[in-house]
Amino acid sequence: METTDAFAGLECVDCGATVGATETHRCPDCGGSLDPTYEYDAIDLDRETLASRPLDSQWRYDELLPFARESAVTTNEGATPLVDCPDLAAELGVERVLIKDEGRNPTGTSKDRGASVAVTAAVHHGATDVALPSTGNGGQAVAAYAGRAGLESHAYLPSRSGFTNKAMVNVHGGDMNVVGGRFGDAVGAFEEGLEEHDDWYSLRSFDTPYRHEGAKTLFYELVEQLEWTVPDAICYPTGAGTGLVGLGKAATEYRKLGLIDDLPALYAAQASGCAPIVEAFDDGRDDHDPVEHPDTICGELEIPDPAAGRRVLEAIRETDGGAVATEDPDILESAVQVAQTTGLELIPSAAAAASGAWKLAERGTFDGDETVVIVNTGSGNKEADVLRSHLMSQGV
Repeated sequence: METTDAFAGLECVDCGATVGATETHRCPDCGGSLDPTYEYDAIDLDRETLASRPLDSQWRYDELLPFARESAVTTNEGATPLVDCPDLAAELGVERVLIKDEGRNPTGTSKDRGASVAVTAAVHHGATDVALPSTGNGGQAVAAYAGRAGLESHAYLPSRSGFTNKAMVNVHGGDMNVVGGRFGDAVGAFEEGLEEHDDWYSLRSFDTPYRHEGAKTLFYELVEQLEWTVPDAICYPTGAGTGLVGLGKAATEYRKLGLIDDLPALYAAQASGCAPIVEAFDDGRDDHDPVEHPDTICGELEIPDPAAGRRVLEAIRETDGGAVATEDPDILESAVQVAQTTGLELIPSAAAAASGAWKLAERGTFDGDETVVIVNTGSGNKEADVLRSHLMSQGV
């Protein structure tokens, strides 16, 4: 298995055990999640080197990824725009608001970053079939990258997933299984599938160590796009926690390498109908309690028991960030307001980050001179029917 020079292997986030790169999934000692580690002293990367490279793909940062660009399964994901939104800044009462528009990725979602790295790992490990449970976007992304790599993919989605995601899993050649109405139903069916097929390679978040490894490249990009100024706050819509865990890791890595001095305050944004991270943060707990009856129209956020809950809480506390939840109508209205004032199209689940930023401003979290980044994790076109229905309910 060929890896990059600085990639040192995998470390268990629960027991601290270290294992080699040939390990595919969970810790062989305790069953905990594994995290890629690097010899940072061996990484020779500076601002000038990065400036000499085109901003064309997340793989321009392969020194900080387990695999080299030459062996990557990629459709040039990443390199998404960071859009200045002065009208939103005025409304929030801060210096700048920028939206990192991940809807411009190949399948219209930030999930492409993690899917690229995780499917690359599957190829390196000799997999023939990959499988995962998904709220929708992840299933579509994995189907796309598996198809490009010549692998079979098996996605388990709840019936509440959007039509576009379901359709495109099939269009990419994936085996789509619609199960029950909630994400937990999809997870149960996926686990049964794994038991029945011992040759399936799991790409469930945090079963594989590599999906959050792709997600971290978003931070590398936005810091460069801000000319190496670290934003004061990043609001990220949080379901499983893959993206926010990746952001926290990336910021820490760049500080270790001397590329930045400060860490951004990370804020996990959730929907009030399914907000296990917010509840744990507000209660001062290190672990979340699963939400017994999740209910939100923001399907990508309807994950009642996120596997990386503890790691998300650590990331937001270590960066002096926080967690915020808003109601579905406020989230949908935020998506509409962003579309009408900026021209950008936010998927409803991602609009939780915009709605969360408004709520933080109302709480007095910001002093007025901040740069705030809102991450749009998916294209609004994926769930245009949800946004249009909201408009119709308002008599528009």
